[in-house]
Amino acid sequence: MIHIKTPEEIEQMKQAGGISKSALRLAGSLVRPGVSTREIDAAVEGFIRLHGATPTFKGYGGFPGSVCSSVNEQIVHGIPSPEVFLSDGDIISIDTGATYAGWVGDNAWTFYVGCVPDEVRGLCEVTRDCLRAGIEQAVPGNHLGDIGHAVQELAETNGYGVVREYVGHGVGHVMHEDPNVANYGKRGRGVRLQAGMVIAIEPMITLGSYENHTLSNGWTVVTDDGLQAAHYENTVAVTKDGPVILTSDDEGPWCPLQGGEK
Repeated sequence: MIHIKTPEEIEQMKQAGGISKSALRLAGSLVRPGVSTREIDAAVEGFIRLHGATPTFKGYGGFPGSVCSSVNEQIVHGIPSPEVFLSDGDIISIDTGATYAGWVGDNAWTFYVGCVPDEVRGLCEVTRDCLRAGIEQAVPGNHLGDIGHAVQELAETNGYGVVREYVGHGVGHVMHEDPNVANYGKRGRGVRLQAGMVIAIEPMITLGSYENHTLSNGWTVVTDDGLQAAHYENTVAVTKDGPVILTSDDEGPWCPLQGGEK
């Protein structure tokens, strides 16, 4: 069932979204060679709790972290670890979620670690632009297929793979609501968008093949060919005035600037 939010509820969701975005910004500021993904996770958890919210991911289905930290060929659901240290040339997708006053904010960004190869930067930049293209389609009267098509067309035109098995989703009092928001599709197909829908749009794009598998930990999804993947996400409200990004803290460009501006 798709839950339609009132304008007042959408305003309330901005609080959770703002905390989640600020937590993600904090995570990005910590990304550098030598830092462990567990250090980033601990800092984010502390920040979220300090602001009166709870880390949405912590314990979700048994997930042990407060963030998903997915390095290089890891597409999503990387588990923070004190034994995983970032190295120069890596990329890391960090996904944060905060629950505040009963509402969820969910977002992700892919950050550069030191000096990243140009082909990997290109992947990240196009994936970021795929997110923007998908958000532009989140208007009343369009369909979910319009979002998926915009993402797929931009990614594949640039020679990248579009992950099929993992998709965006509705967001509300829980992290995953209906509908699923695929990153591929056909224009005019799927659920018709209406004002009051709140969805997470999250392109997951690969440098090579989109084929993937899950590691033995039961969580972390990696590319079959071992090539890098990028992941960007915002929680977006569909309104009569156009799409509104709820995971926003109004602090302007990312600092340090990694993976492009927000």
